[in-house]
Amino acid sequence: MSETASKTPTVLAQDVWVKFLIRYHRAEVTLRETFVRMLRLLSASRTPDGRWTQEFWALRGIDFAAYPGDVVGIIGRNGSGKSTLLKTLAGICEADQGRVEVRGKVGCLLSFGVGFNQNLSGRENIYLNGSILGLRRRDIDERFRDIVEFSELGQFIDAPVRTYSAGMRGRLGFSIAIHIDPDVLLVDEVLSVGDSAFRAKAGSILDRFRSDQKTVVIATHSMNLVREACNKAIWLHDGEIRAAGEPEEVVAAYTASQPAAAAKVAQTQDD
Repeated sequence: MSETASKTPTVLAQDVWVKFLIRYHRAEVTLRETFVRMLRLLSASRTPDGRWTQEFWALRGIDFAAYPGDVVGIIGRNGSGKSTLLKTLAGICEADQGRVEVRGKVGCLLSFGVGFNQNLSGRENIYLNGSILGLRRRDIDERFRDIVEFSELGQFIDAPVRTYSAGMRGRLGFSIAIHIDPDVLLVDEVLSVGDSAFRAKAGSILDRFRSDQKTVVIATHSMNLVREACNKAIWLHDGEIRAAGEPEEVVAAYTASQPAAAAKVAQTQDD
């Protein structure tokens, strides 16, 4: 029996489907516009308020498992379902079909600034987020200095979060997420913020999590990150898994499928 086969998965998705409803406002002016709109909405239904809705399956038949020590990179073009998958694993989105299991304490950073009160300072948001994640004030006190030091905010920790740049919010959110000592860390493109020194420091955290037998799932456009930091990769396309397996193979398949200009951007994004 292989080492992986003997472990219990910390993240499990079995035949997961997630649906959104797209609403259209009635704005027909001419008979021609009405006719064109009706052709587009043949598969749509009408709500009681007179609007049209159409089903959109953001995820379709997703199957994968991640184990202690796995760092899984999720790649794909914008709109492919990466963020929806992470939100489903985090319990923010509920699967319409299938089964999702995540074992242990979860730390997540899915969008810059999400979960922050913009009018509170960084200091106050650390305590707010820590309490939401189940930490006692004493625990937050013990980790506060490390959170601030890692985020590199310095004196700005007492400034309102609304004055932060996207990079500052991302660094603070990432620092909070890793210092709650999660068993599973879910991250959406946070390593694209900050300078190369911060990205290198964050990459070392991924290495430490892997050696500590924690599980990391990260959605990213950085092919270098997937090749260097991940031991598994998943390529999503239109809500479905197009390829999964060794990072080098999955990245090569994804890159080869892209137009030359897009592939060049994907390869050089970390430069």
